[in-house]
Amino acid sequence: MIKRYAKLCALAALLLPATVIAAATYPDRPVRLIVGFPPGGAADILARVSAQQLSERLGQQVVVDNRGGAGGLIATETTARANSDGYTLLFSSIPHVINPHLYKKVSYDALKDFAPVVQFVAVPLMMASSNVLPVQSVKDLITYAKANPGKLNYGSAGNGSSSHLAVELFRSMADIRMGHIPYKGTGPLITDMLAGQIGITIASAVPLAPHVRAGKLRGLGVTGPKRSPAFPTIPAIAETVKGYEVINWFGIFAPAGTPKALTNRINAVLNEALHAPELVKMLQAQGADAVGGSAEEFERVVRADYAKWGRVVKESGARVD
Repeated sequence: MIKRYAKLCALAALLLPATVIAAATYPDRPVRLIVGFPPGGAADILARVSAQQLSERLGQQVVVDNRGGAGGLIATETTARANSDGYTLLFSSIPHVINPHLYKKVSYDALKDFAPVVQFVAVPLMMASSNVLPVQSVKDLITYAKANPGKLNYGSAGNGSSSHLAVELFRSMADIRMGHIPYKGTGPLITDMLAGQIGITIASAVPLAPHVRAGKLRGLGVTGPKRSPAFPTIPAIAETVKGYEVINWFGIFAPAGTPKALTNRINAVLNEALHAPELVKMLQAQGADAVGGSAEEFERVVRADYAKWGRVVKESGARVD
């Protein structure tokens, strides 16, 4: 018995250094950061910011891999099937917890098949209109929509996307009718808004902000409970539609089973980056608030929103076959 115990102790002593060494040398080759949306949208923009910060601090290139389509479903499924070795990560947001409620068939479990690593930022969405739409405020929009029932179309980043459900929640609370035109990402949506082909959207403030500041689009409201410091002159939608609130988060996930030592390293590196004043200022200029924190804190956010958006999907009747 004593000999067996001694052997077990010796084996444990051999295994422990291997784990420590793996964490200390990670990564020793490029890391892939999968994004479920095409270039130009908030997910892509913020993913590239986080990838740059990771590359600089880890000493290895972190490559953004855009896998657009199905509201982020393709990217999430790809990550779920990847090796749990720390070399494939997912940069995701609210669609991560919306899609399981939206699609009839999803080949992964959003909670069990992924390990939340770190929340990168929190981003209130922005309601923006094309300059050709004759509205100057959220109140104007509601009045216009009620005077023209069913004639006003809104665009979203795709069926079941956060922008789709954010407008559906607004539409329901404001008691108005609008048609829905889904796009394959926020980038193509903004292109058509600039051309005056789509009148209104609620989408991430990150890709909308440059166009709003340049006067090419009109910012009507933000979806946080109060005004954003990045856009102090733009009212919160809640100032007109009481109780309305939508906050998007963006963060990094790893496939379930990825060694904790590796995810802890990624968490620590990004927390260090998010304490840099220049990065915080740059993110705020785009309407994003740096968050960071522990993996456990991020997991609580993910689980809470999984329940919340499940209710919104059910009540809206949204469905993607």
